[in-house]
Amino acid sequence: MLFLIILLIIICVALGLFVLVQNPKGGGLATGGSGSNMFGVQRTGDVLEKGTWVLLTLIVVLTLSITTIAKSGSSSTGEASKIQEHLDKTPTPSPIGGRTAPAAVPATGDTTKK
Repeated sequence: MLFLIILLIIICVALGLFVLVQNPKGGGLATGGSGSNMFGVQRTGDVLEKGTWVLLTLIVVLTLSITTIAKSGSSSTGEASKIQEHLDKTPTPSPIGGRTAPAAVPATGDTTKK
């Protein structure tokens, strides 16, 4: 599972680089004019676009597989039960925040001034 998470992070970084290299709406790596398409810059834009879609698909598949493995693996391993045992052993706090009510002070006489 750790391998899949590391692979997912690497693919996310690669997708970010693919998106940053592209220019919006038809520019691609070309900055010249119509003459730039003669040197294969349009093909580079196609490769970057297809690479973006492939990386996006890989991210979706990896994310779904990691989620599936995590859900099915948590009930079969003893890790969840260890956490539950630890939670059961911890004392529950009182609703007042753990403080006890102050003891009543007995009255020793009349405290009013005359």
